[in-house]
Amino acid sequence: MPSRTMSPAAAAVAGAACISSSAVLMRLADTSASITALGRCAFALPVLGALALGERRRGGPRLPSRSRWLARLAGVFLAGDLILWSHAITAIGAGLGTVVTNLQVLIISLLAWLILGERPRRSLVLASPVMLAGLALVGGLGGLGGPRAFGTNPSLGVVYGIGVAILYAIYILLLRQATSAHGTRSGPEARGTRTAVAGVLFEATAGATAGSAVLGFALHDFHLGHAWPTLGWLLLLALTSQVLGWLLITVSMPRLPAGMIGALLLVQPAGSVALSYVILGERPSALQLLGVALVLAGLLVAVSGGTAKSPAAPAAPGGAVAPGGAVAPGGAVATDGQADYWRRSTRIMRHASGASTGKSASKSP
Repeated sequence: MPSRTMSPAAAAVAGAACISSSAVLMRLADTSASITALGRCAFALPVLGALALGERRRGGPRLPSRSRWLARLAGVFLAGDLILWSHAITAIGAGLGTVVTNLQVLIISLLAWLILGERPRRSLVLASPVMLAGLALVGGLGGLGGPRAFGTNPSLGVVYGIGVAILYAIYILLLRQATSAHGTRSGPEARGTRTAVAGVLFEATAGATAGSAVLGFALHDFHLGHAWPTLGWLLLLALTSQVLGWLLITVSMPRLPAGMIGALLLVQPAGSVALSYVILGERPSALQLLGVALVLAGLLVAVSGGTAKSPAAPAAPGGAVAPGGAVAPGGAVATDGQADYWRRSTRIMRHASGASTGKSASKSP
């Protein structure tokens, strides 16, 4: 694993940089949205399968059936997310299309408020109008983006981006449940428990591959165009974003300071805007760039607001204690603000599970 030969911070930044290139590579592939999603996931499957097999042979835990199916269901939502994201990129550009999708932070808390009756934290309340104002500038809503706003249809791109954020939020919720379903032990037993990182990613990617194929046929959206260099870009997208990027981040985060994890949230959208500027020649207007700055500032405020720590934080998979007792997908340690974010995510899924099965929503899945 590359992260073993470099510092955790360097590995995490490298992983975030890989993910930052996603939208740019999707644009360079220049093919239909369904082919882009299918190629990204299908090319990643053999690599993730080999990594998952190696993980099992090194003594990694076996995923129970419930975790596998939750991960696959999460992948179906990821497929919808990737397809809709392609349309957002076409309408507003690779860089701005990536920034808009970070609204999933607000969507998680909104779901917690509507479903669980949990009032949002003060930091999120303060960040929401800032992020929404930035969103209006990015999309040129009401003419705020200026007459030279970048994108063929910036307003439609923002609408697509909000849809992408919703689908991505559901994907994260389900993936979080998949990773926690086989790591419910706490105390001393949890210290020796490891998370099947590659296994969960493999199952989710398998679900995304199947979901992309079904949606592609349903939408009549399979148009490859020129096989080369399209397939080459899709292969690079699969290896960098779907495999290397997420593995580097997942493995390195448990060894990083909490402040570094919060800062990493800004690397992907900021990096995507920079890469699209240099590689694709995308030139957002000054007001749109101001909107980007507002969205990123709001994101930082939303996830960095401290919450009261639990008196006894449970151990994360792999033995790492997470501040606030929460663990990000794949066992990544969360900051206090992120701890509240993931705690809300898990409670939403437990509430939904209890409503559908008739069991108490307060029990562990």
